[in-house]
Amino acid sequence: MILYPAIDIRDGKAVRLLQGDYARETVYDSDPVEAARRWIDEGAEFLHVVDLDGAKAGEPRNLEAIAGIAKLGCPVQVGGGLRGSEAVARVLDCGVRRVVIGTAALRDPEFLDAVVAEHGERVVVSVDARGGKVSLSGWTEATEQDVAETVKELGERGVARFLCTEIDVDGTMEGPAVGELRRTAAGTSSQVIASGGVGTLADLEALAKLGVDAPNIEGAIVGRALYERKFTVAEGTAALT
Repeated sequence: MILYPAIDIRDGKAVRLLQGDYARETVYDSDPVEAARRWIDEGAEFLHVVDLDGAKAGEPRNLEAIAGIAKLGCPVQVGGGLRGSEAVARVLDCGVRRVVIGTAALRDPEFLDAVVAEHGERVVVSVDARGGKVSLSGWTEATEQDVAETVKELGERGVARFLCTEIDVDGTMEGPAVGELRRTAAGTSSQVIASGGVGTLADLEALAKLGVDAPNIEGAIVGRALYERKFTVAEGTAALT
């Protein structure tokens, strides 16, 4: 399994939000490129970058920082504000490996089908959940869509990889939503990346154990726990193997 260090960019800085709340922000690095370099030096195999300004604006806002991170040579996946084919192309042109599409993938089937047809496995769909139900628009809009069913249906339409975030534990370091992740992964043959709640090596070991029964769980995104030095990238990677 892959450990994905998270770099969330807002106002040119590397930050973390608690449960996606912009009012509950902690700034960890003044330069997101330096944060990326640190994770790479510790052994990161892949980086997860979120353009928080772009997510709010509806279009990419931190392309310079994204390109700077991509130039470091470690594979990168980027999300935030990717609501049209042009935005997707602009981010991919920065040299990143994958793009992460959220609400637009669920609201605009034609857009999703078009980017999957053009970019294939370079497209990741982010499905955010609260209580097993899909949340949209930066976690502000609740729906009655079942997460596992949504992932299953989108996988059947050609989405090769999903990023699944449990909102209630995101940024809390209180442990991942293992049960919901198991249910989601069981319904699809696509790859699944876990996001939210990792705070200890034991949390990663629990995900690794889950991955034995659900080999399509590809890895886990970790943010706050790395910034607060609960463990290093190398230690986290070892816990996942």
